Amino acid sequence: MGSRAPSCAKAGRWNGAVRVPSRISSSGPTGELLTWAYVRTRAYLSITSSEDPRGKLKSPPHPSQVLVIWSLRAIVKARPAPGAQLLDVPEPSIRRNEVLVRVKATSICGTDVHIYEWNDWASSRVKPPLIIGHEFAGEVVEVGRDVRGLAVGDSVSGETHIPCMRCEQCRTGNSHICDNLLLRGVDSDGCFAEYLALDETTAWRNDKSLPYEVASAQEPLGNAVHTVFSGGGVEGKTVAVFGCGPIGVAAVGLCSASGAEAVYAVDVSEFRLRLAQEFGASHVVNASTDDPVKEILGRTGGRGVDVFLEMAGAGETIRQGLKVLRPGGRACILGLPDGPVEMDVTNDVVMKGITIHGIYGRRMFSTWYTVASYLRSGKVDLSKLITHRLRMYDYRKAFELMKSGQSGKIVMTP
Repeated sequence: MGSRAPSCAKAGRWNGAVRVPSRISSSGPTGELLTWAYVRTRAYLSITSSEDPRGKLKSPPHPSQVLVIWSLRAIVKARPAPGAQLLDVPEPSIRRNEVLVRVKATSICGTDVHIYEWNDWASSRVKPPLIIGHEFAGEVVEVGRDVRGLAVGDSVSGETHIPCMRCEQCRTGNSHICDNLLLRGVDSDGCFAEYLALDETTAWRNDKSLPYEVASAQEPLGNAVHTVFSGGGVEGKTVAVFGCGPIGVAAVGLCSASGAEAVYAVDVSEFRLRLAQEFGASHVVNASTDDPVKEILGRTGGRGVDVFLEMAGAGETIRQGLKVLRPGGRACILGLPDGPVEMDVTNDVVMKGITIHGIYGRRMFSTWYTVASYLRSGKVDLSKLITHRLRMYDYRKAFELMKSGQSGKIVMTP
């Protein structure tokens, strides 16, 4: 990692030697910014990686006279308002239990959209300035001295949930709902950047044969795994999936691959309903033109479905899903409504004897092992979920696509 300047450097008094990492060429990696500073003379010169620094200087400086600052790009929530900015940020430093990851691919989640739009939840939780994003894959380029399970060159992704590992939940196998839980890209800097410092305890080593863009979408598949299999399997069962964003479509694929008798997919976007069909949906319902309750009850002879998976995060979809769930059925709710939800508890919950599971993230790390198994077997092809590939500087277009409902998973590369 490049040297950090002590405060005296700006006053021109620092003569410390500079260690330039072997991964940095004299002109820097493509697209990244190097700043060369004559500390003794206080003459500063900024150059882009497409320019030769030695061509700009009359004579190559001695290392003891030069401070090299490696400035990187990141998508930053810079202020408490809608939008975000692509800014230059310092290269992250790593602690003894962390690795430095060169990010190869990131994908956009609904949570990122909430932060981008600055809705009520985001404004009450997020404290700018903050690098956003939490779904990624990349290559380890530096390892802290206490790290034992990872090495330079490993392909890694990371768990968004950062648990304390000390509370009752963590000590009883429920670290995904840690009492002191922090979220990457929400409470601490995220992955929409060129480099990321990653704690070994939240790192997941990927199979090197797994493409980076697919590896970056493992978290949403993990959400789907946790939702689909909470409280039992789906083999031989009828399932209704309300909400066909990327996680909902992944859930449709999991149900189909796991032997569900029928999978009903509900959404308001024809684009996403077609994607759900590609992933194995037996029947699709466009809720903007048809009544999902009437359609699903009609197709099941009034019986309803065995399992209801809520992925939309809307009060209306929760109410509709409970209406189509048969007595004794299972509801798994992952979506996050913007506010309190009113429902008929007496008739749709108590009198039907249903079981409701609240789903938060992924179980650490059993969910990840299940995800890896489905990817290795080819039972779920995540590459089909990726509909758009953009560069990080096109982040505004990426967010607008995500909000439009005319996309599956959107992957960005630095």
